Amino acid sequence: MSHPAPLPTLNLVGAGRVGQTLAHLWNQNRSLVVQDVLTTSLASAQGACAVIGAGRAVASMQALRSADVWMLAVPDAHIAASAQALAEATAPAPAGAPSPVVFHCSGAQSSATLAPLAARGWRVASAHCILSFASVPAALQQFPGTPCALEGDAAACAVLRAAFSAIGARCFDVASEHKLLYHAAAVFATNFLPVLQSTAEDLWQATGMPAELIPDLRAALLRNAVANITTLGPQAALTGPAARGDKAAIARQGAAVAAWDAQTGTAYEALSTLALRLAQRGRR
Repeated sequence: MSHPAPLPTLNLVGAGRVGQTLAHLWNQNRSLVVQDVLTTSLASAQGACAVIGAGRAVASMQALRSADVWMLAVPDAHIAASAQALAEATAPAPAGAPSPVVFHCSGAQSSATLAPLAARGWRVASAHCILSFASVPAALQQFPGTPCALEGDAAACAVLRAAFSAIGARCFDVASEHKLLYHAAAVFATNFLPVLQSTAEDLWQATGMPAELIPDLRAALLRNAVANITTLGPQAALTGPAARGDKAAIARQGAAVAAWDAQTGTAYEALSTLALRLAQRGRR
């Protein structure tokens, strides 16, 4: 009688909102066994394990056991140092044993950041989910169907494709040389929206709009804009002077905004140029 193959084990180095969300989903789905968790302190690692629902909190790299898959869920600026420290702290895999898979979750950096581990024969990759991990509960609810960009060693990407697909991600490949542009697109799509909304509200308040009107206006405009973009696409959803090709109106508004704040005026001019280009594309 044959027995099912054991599930791959997973170690986490770093476990913020991204790490906690993914590890929780893998543990819940029973596609990976969450083993050891290392963060900035033993207390935070214990807290991460509680959220994940599995795992053993450890206090040092040396305490991490060998694992099939390693996730470096640390801030982008710490990935290279974490990879170097992990390479120095872990023992070489036994002869004949499969090489571990290690990946980071950065959208902008490629798997080349994990070079110290690749030099030891580890299979390296990156996996970036296009989702705003604002909170773990929200991310858990929103995750199914999330696109996930895979990059790196083909064998490592195959392992990650199976793991991410098992929790509902829609995986696709991105070339290493395109990672920065790929992530910039995600920044345009998500990170700049709060900045634009905050700028609009600052302008409204500067013109004397009562502050109590702003929350409802924010909700209505954003809800309608999302509905229009989703239903019609970006080109057809464009409104305002750019959609009409009214360059004179754009120039007058731009001058007024620049007089209010120079940096905001520069942003208005650049965005208006892109808006005019989008409008022209829609007329072809």
